[in-house]
Amino acid sequence: MAKSWRPDLATVCRVSADVLNGEGGDELAAYLKEAKEFLLFYKWCGAIVDEYVGIFVGGIIGIFLFRITPTRKDVDEWVWVIVGDIPPTYLTCEHCPDPGAALDGYIGAMSEWVDAARNGRSVADLIPVNIPASKENAERLHKRLAFLDRKILAEYRKEHGADQR
Repeated sequence: MAKSWRPDLATVCRVSADVLNGEGGDELAAYLKEAKEFLLFYKWCGAIVDEYVGIFVGGIIGIFLFRITPTRKDVDEWVWVIVGDIPPTYLTCEHCPDPGAALDGYIGAMSEWVDAARNGRSVADLIPVNIPASKENAERLHKRLAFLDRKILAEYRKEHGADQR
């Protein structure tokens, strides 16, 4: 059985009717739907048990935490899903106990993809990205990642007192 890496639930907000009915709730609901559909695509995810919002910036990014019922013993029950104006992905909680660490992990993994795509190297063993590995796509993604790092992650760290890298 996979080790169950437990995230810091004090850093997220459980999805509720109040959350979805608040300001920006329609866009949040759309991002949440996208994240759930992305996660349920994978056969190792049998069901979603709990759902939380970690970071949400409308039109840019949604970072969600899900507790799932895995269909395999080697799958963790806690998974981050990141969606928005960026390629979606999932991350385990092993090195990502909070949404800031999940965003930092996302930026790092996608930056490796950008570097490989820019330099014409294979991306086969890197994080899956749903766009072709061209120099043009690498440049566009690089700009988004730089913005996420400078603005979203920096603001998260400032608000939550996290160490700067």
